[in-house]
Amino acid sequence: MWDKKRGDTDSDGNFTVLGKDVTFKGIVHFHSTVQLDSAFEGEIHAKGMLVIGENAVIRGSIIAETVVSRGKIHGNVTASSKIQLLKPAVLLGDISAPSFSMEEGAFFKGSIDMGSHPVVDELQATPLVLTEAPQRLSLARPVLIESERGS
Repeated sequence: MWDKKRGDTDSDGNFTVLGKDVTFKGIVHFHSTVQLDSAFEGEIHAKGMLVIGENAVIRGSIIAETVVSRGKIHGNVTASSKIQLLKPAVLLGDISAPSFSMEEGAFFKGSIDMGSHPVVDELQATPLVLTEAPQRLSLARPVLIESERGS
């Protein structure tokens, strides 16, 4: 599963696995790649990649560089790089990341904020100007609009 050629581990090859028999609460900070297959309630802060296994159930917020999930998350997820939901992942909460992908068979309910983008910034900065005012319809009498029907 961990292949140095693909870059799935830190540069020094360290990663941590928390198995499905582990249940914990609180605030945790990880400084390397972590695979989480356990039940967790609280806050997760990961400076590297957080891999959430199919058996994992997380209730709380996640802040990481990259999040790849096959498990269940009930809470908000923020990633500085990307978030991937792989089948059969379930995420109930808001997402904030510059890149987001979701495999068919995964489920997501919430909102997504992908941050700033040059085209969006330009569109928001450019005022909408109508060059010709639309004709106003009089509400005093009904208006019938007919359409042509193909015979």
